[in-house]
Amino acid sequence: AVERARAAQPGWLAAGAAARSAALTRAAEAVEAHAEELAALVVREVGKPLAEARGEVARTAAIWRYYAQAPYAPAGELHEPAAGQGLLMTRRRPYGVAGLITPWNFPLAIPVWKAAPALATGNTVVLKPAPEATACALRLAELAGLPEGVLTVVPGAAEEGAALVDAVDVVSFTGSTGVGRAVIAAASGRGVPVQAEMGGLNAALVLPDADIEQAAAHLAAAIAGYAGQKCTATSRVIAVGDALGPLREALAKALAAAAPADPADPATVCGPVINEAALDRLTGALDSAVAAGARVVAGAGRAERAGWYFGPTLLEDVPAGHPLLTEEFFGPLAVLSGAATLDEAITLANGTRHTLATSVHSRDLDTALAAADRLDAGMIRVNAPSSGVDFHLPFSGAKAASYGSREQGQAALDFFTAGRTITLLPAGTPR
Repeated sequence: AVERARAAQPGWLAAGAAARSAALTRAAEAVEAHAEELAALVVREVGKPLAEARGEVARTAAIWRYYAQAPYAPAGELHEPAAGQGLLMTRRRPYGVAGLITPWNFPLAIPVWKAAPALATGNTVVLKPAPEATACALRLAELAGLPEGVLTVVPGAAEEGAALVDAVDVVSFTGSTGVGRAVIAAASGRGVPVQAEMGGLNAALVLPDADIEQAAAHLAAAIAGYAGQKCTATSRVIAVGDALGPLREALAKALAAAAPADPADPATVCGPVINEAALDRLTGALDSAVAAGARVVAGAGRAERAGWYFGPTLLEDVPAGHPLLTEEFFGPLAVLSGAATLDEAITLANGTRHTLATSVHSRDLDTALAAADRLDAGMIRVNAPSSGVDFHLPFSGAKAASYGSREQGQAALDFFTAGRTITLLPAGTPR
């Protein structure tokens, strides 16, 4: 697959900006034309609730359209020489073949937010999706209708992913921390540019002056939406001062309204988790925390219905050092903690190596902005769920949550291209 992509890359680049722009626009149109089919496929393959699946399809088309304009963007700068006649230029050029390794939780949007900027800048793409999302990736590439070798899907698991990293010219990965570190080591060992997004243990800070009902609604959406299977989902809730009691009550009520249900129902917020292993992992974490002294504020864990359903669950009094406070469990299981002051809350929020997204809830803009300056997360959202992402802005975490360049927006176009500096002097100019 990489050999075919490498053979196709010069022609794809030489086709020019207009051809690449038109191809990405056609891909967007194809997604829109098959929107309901794609949404139903996402529901069936990865259990995403229908309303969210439709939203992801719409976002996927929007991402194709956004990057369809990128081929026309400036590819460098022009500078005056330090002395004498001539021109100095910088120019950004594609690496060649981009290898993409993507997760199952956003089986359309994440492959496209990686592939679209890579393709727009003249690279060809080989995509290795998560095994759980193979059908979505294959249908996405089929609908894109790009020339042979320009966008290829390679189904598989660890072996295929490792082979891809060993063969391509630039690597973009989203997935677990353990696999991400292996990808980083392999790619950087070859001297190949690599970016890796590896999830987060995300906190939400709720101040006493916040609109508690609104904050609880936002937190419930970020905990329970798609069964918490988002790298930006909220897993730690930190209530400051007097906010703890009212927030506990409001959040318990909001989570109770998000009981797990059939993902094909448009009203469902929390569907099943991805597989039995995920259900067992969440159940084990809940049982371990309760055995260590934690108290269940809302929810009951494993749902009493057929399938891999885990109800949105909120715990309090989880002892320090418990895995729920140090590791990402990727499910609708969150911990509520109290902090006497905002300083203490910020210390708690920053007390992990996996800080991707943090939300702050307050009516005081000055306080919220001051908190944002001190939080370590790559994305900070004020009076909004932690789980929202704007596809035209840079996306990345802090510390161990991410490695390398940011994704999305101009940052993605920069990542998939290498800079060159060119000196142009008139013929016969003395050196």
